[in-house]
Amino acid sequence: MIIARFDTEVAQDFVSMLTMIAIDPETVGQLVQETARVWRNKLDQRLRPLGLSQAKWRTLAHLARGHLTQRDLAQRLSIEEPTLARLLVKLEQDRWIKRQSAPDDRRCKTVHLQPKSSALLEEIQKTARDLRHELVEKISPRDLQTCLRVLTEIRNRASGIGSTGQANGAHGKANGKSRHK
Repeated sequence: MIIARFDTEVAQDFVSMLTMIAIDPETVGQLVQETARVWRNKLDQRLRPLGLSQAKWRTLAHLARGHLTQRDLAQRLSIEEPTLARLLVKLEQDRWIKRQSAPDDRRCKTVHLQPKSSALLEEIQKTARDLRHELVEKISPRDLQTCLRVLTEIRNRASGIGSTGQANGAHGKANGKSRHK
């Protein structure tokens, strides 16, 4: 009896090639947006038992990186300032955050996490980490690295595109690198 031994990674790559679905490059933006939306909604479902809406946990997660002005926080969350103001009132009433006048401009408010939020943030991070592990655990490290590299490149190019529609420089170059390698 002949027993063949296969390298697990080679076998996974082979199966991936056989089951590969052709993806239309024109839908990449839609796929990235839809993936982010579904992932956020799944995390939202898991955090709901903690009494957190998606708006609340996303706000707290951004503030975990350091205090921000209300304007900066609204921009990071991609919401209007009046919408954020209503949300911050709720978070302040629950004593998760505190708003303070900025030292250099009293008209500007900065948003700070309260000590009470530490345990909640740990639970948010743990839940997010567990979900991330579940979602990527069956993806080979090689495929995951490729995905991350490609998404980073797309993000960098999108960040570098000005109002003229060209990425940092003309003639197919973005960030000083040629499009084709």
